[in-house]
Amino acid sequence: MEINDAHICGRFHQIENDERGSSYSDPTIYGNLNPSKETIEAIIRTLEEGSCNGYAPCVGYEVARQAVATYLSHDGVEFNSKDIILCSGCSSSLDLCITAIADGTKNHNILMPKPGFPIYRTLAESIGVGVKTYNLLPEKKWQVDLLHLESQIDDNTAVIILNNPSNPCGSVYDENHLRAILSIARRYQIPVIADEVYEQIVFPDKKFVSTAALESGVPILICGGLAKRFLVPGWRIGWIAVHDPINAFDDIRSALSSLSQKIIGSNTLIQGAIPDILLKSPQSFHDDMINTLCENAKVAYEAIDKVPGLVPYMPDGSMYMMVKIDLDKFPHFETGLQFIMRLMEEESVFCLPGDCFELPGFMRIVITLPGDIMKEACDRIVNFCNKYYT
Repeated sequence: MEINDAHICGRFHQIENDERGSSYSDPTIYGNLNPSKETIEAIIRTLEEGSCNGYAPCVGYEVARQAVATYLSHDGVEFNSKDIILCSGCSSSLDLCITAIADGTKNHNILMPKPGFPIYRTLAESIGVGVKTYNLLPEKKWQVDLLHLESQIDDNTAVIILNNPSNPCGSVYDENHLRAILSIARRYQIPVIADEVYEQIVFPDKKFVSTAALESGVPILICGGLAKRFLVPGWRIGWIAVHDPINAFDDIRSALSSLSQKIIGSNTLIQGAIPDILLKSPQSFHDDMINTLCENAKVAYEAIDKVPGLVPYMPDGSMYMMVKIDLDKFPHFETGLQFIMRLMEEESVFCLPGDCFELPGFMRIVITLPGDIMKEACDRIVNFCNKYYT
């Protein structure tokens, strides 16, 4: 049987989720990043009260939806509970949004970033919707190639997916760049799905700007959740926030409400605790996590930047860093996939190939590890490259 790159990349996704169900990109897996005391107390209090053990409305409890609306209302944006739909994790939010906007029977396509999170493609193609990609520019801190984005739009383009901060790139777009992207969407009258699950996870010298804050005149479905910023990915609480300044989404609101019945509502215990989780977790908790990520990013960047044949791209946020592999310097390997497989076999260092994000010749490293493990992983990468560099 011939083993091609797609098979190998699929195997990497299997390896990333080990036999315990843990994912190496899960920020909680090493035990150094944990939810806040306030989060744990909110869950215990909700459990002891016993008021959230039954079914909730499919779109979520009113009090939970209002808490999310309040949490997301900043920088001049105001949401209310009617704008919020609670889902089973951010992936569920993305699923509902793509399904509500795009229709495979009408030959619709979506535009997603390249490199980009592969679930966008999976969700679209599962309902017969086509996928086109627009390039991100590594030499410009992974900004969107605006000309390429515009060139990819056609009469069947149903929505543009925008991921900020980015997985896998760690990029954080400033206000001007976001306005330029939204200007294209407005010109062609195409709505946006904004994947903002890493919202506020930006390094100290950067600022997170939500697409909803820009008064662009573009209808936007914002997808987010507790998983990353509150360090509880297994609790499966995500949300959709409908930002519709031109009242173009009446039918979409109705479709989202109907589609939410697919999951019969999200986790009610977490819904009961979500007001306290969102509104009482102290800023110091968030700052500590960001400081850990930023320090790890610096350690990884400084170590890998000295390695001939590798080019790291310093992230501005999120939980990841992309690294380019100059295969001309490693003639033992024909592809980046081969390089990364051998790195895993010889040094027990697991990185996701760029192929998993539609960008061969790169690899994604995770920066959520404890500092000593982060340093050891970098040392092992250095040893491996020194062995094979020519």
